[in-house]
Amino acid sequence: MKRAVIFANGELHNPDAVSAMLEPDDWIIAADGGARHAVACGRRPDVVIGDLDSLSVEMRTELEGQGTRFIRHPAAKNETDLELALLHVATNGVNEVLVLSALGGRLDQTIANIQLLARPELRLLRVQIVDGDERACLVQDEATITGEEGDRISLIPIGGDAQGVRTSGLAWQLNGEALRFGEGRGISNEMIARQVHVKLSCGQLLCVHSRDSGR
Repeated sequence: MKRAVIFANGELHNPDAVSAMLEPDDWIIAADGGARHAVACGRRPDVVIGDLDSLSVEMRTELEGQGTRFIRHPAAKNETDLELALLHVATNGVNEVLVLSALGGRLDQTIANIQLLARPELRLLRVQIVDGDERACLVQDEATITGEEGDRISLIPIGGDAQGVRTSGLAWQLNGEALRFGEGRGISNEMIARQVHVKLSCGQLLCVHSRDSGR
C-alpha cells in the first residue's frame, strides 16, 4: 500500500481540496464518524474503526453494502477512535499516513489528536496531520520539510525540553540550542529555502508547516 489516509471526526472545511489531495490507491480509513468526511470527499472508506456512536445507521448500512469493513470497539475503552485507527494502520505495512479532519471542534479532542503523533508504535512511520494549508508532524531525531520560500515553520517542544536543536533553511537558525517546553521561541520561523532540515539530540518537536495560501 502506498499510504493510509485516516479521516477523523473533527472538522473538514474544504472537501474539494481534500479530494484533490487523495490518490487512487490510498487506503482510506475512517475513525467512526470520520466516514461521513470520506464520503463527502467522494471516497468510500475501506475500513471504519471505533465504537460507531458517531455514525448513523443509514450510512453504516449503505457502506456495508458497498464493501466497507467495520471494526467495532466497545464504548468503554481507553483509546480514542483516531488512536485505534492509527494503531491499526501501524500494523498493516504502510510507511506514510495522512490524518485529515483531526482538528477543530472540541479543544480536548484536538489536543489529544496532536499528542497521538508521539505514540511509540508510530515512530517508524511518516505521519502528518493535514488541515488546510497546515501540516503537522513529529520530529524525534531529524526530519526534512519541503515547501516554498516564505512558508512558516513552527517548532514546538512537547513532553519536555528539546535539546541540541539544529536547523538549516530557516531565517532564524538554531545551532545546537535547547527549545524549552512551555516557551514559544520556536514559533513562526520562515523558510528561506525549499527544504528545511531539523535535527535534535534529545526530546521531540512538533513541527507545524504553514503554506502561503495565496500560492
